[in-house]
Amino acid sequence: MKRVFLLIATNFAILAVLSLTMQLLGIDAALENETGLNLPGLLVFAALFGFGGAFISLFISKWMAKRSMGVHVIEVPANSTERWLVDTVKRQAERAGIGMPEVGIYEAPDVNAFATGWNRNDALVAVSTGLLNNMTQEEAEAVLGHEVSHVANGDMVTLTLIQGVLNTFVIFLSRVIGFFVDRVLLKNERGQGPGFFIATLVAQLVLGVLASMVVAWFSRQREFRADAGGADLAGRQKMIAALERLKGNHEQSALPAQMAAFGISGGGGMARFFMSHPPLDERIAALRNNR
Repeated sequence: MKRVFLLIATNFAILAVLSLTMQLLGIDAALENETGLNLPGLLVFAALFGFGGAFISLFISKWMAKRSMGVHVIEVPANSTERWLVDTVKRQAERAGIGMPEVGIYEAPDVNAFATGWNRNDALVAVSTGLLNNMTQEEAEAVLGHEVSHVANGDMVTLTLIQGVLNTFVIFLSRVIGFFVDRVLLKNERGQGPGFFIATLVAQLVLGVLASMVVAWFSRQREFRADAGGADLAGRQKMIAALERLKGNHEQSALPAQMAAFGISGGGGMARFFMSHPPLDERIAALRNNR
């Protein structure tokens, strides 16, 4: 959940900065001629900025996670718990065929963990203190296997490529809409007017939200695969027990407001379209049915 939330949030911020840069440097104006938009040129620039923003988000994802979550990376284990965490991740990483990730702990009451990093051999796996305090060692082992599987499956790169494609269309379509509003609806024939900038901004915001829904859908599909990977690395019953523990923990206490839209245990209504994880009942059922 945190992995996807950080990727989307960082991408939004970078995309906004790149969009403003395009306007300040006059790139938007340069792509417009007397008769209309230079669509091929706009598409090229949209792809450069769209994929550029997504890959910048990917390359700084580990740094952002450490800073924003206050992750303490275990360099030399200070106690038996830290030693167990490092040894477990090392064993699972070797079985998964990836380089040893950095292992960290962050202070948070919620039962959670995440993995991030720009490639399979330069990743970070971090767990919350809430997870360490509320899960058995077998359940925590399954959660670690789930996160190591995310790394082994290349999920961050996959979501970044998807985000890059969506960014390209967001940048491209928002400017086409801005041009249409400015030139056709507002009848402005003297270059880009306020209508273009306002319409482009609004369109980019709306299209960006829709793009986030698509990224969240792909993320939900990858969660089933990571659950299966965690079951392979730690044992199916341990993975099921870990998910049931998460479900019980959620039923006892609500998630923090800033994470509610990406609730790990699922939800209903429109919130489901923004969930990065499928409902826990569906994930448990998939494991029991050997999905």
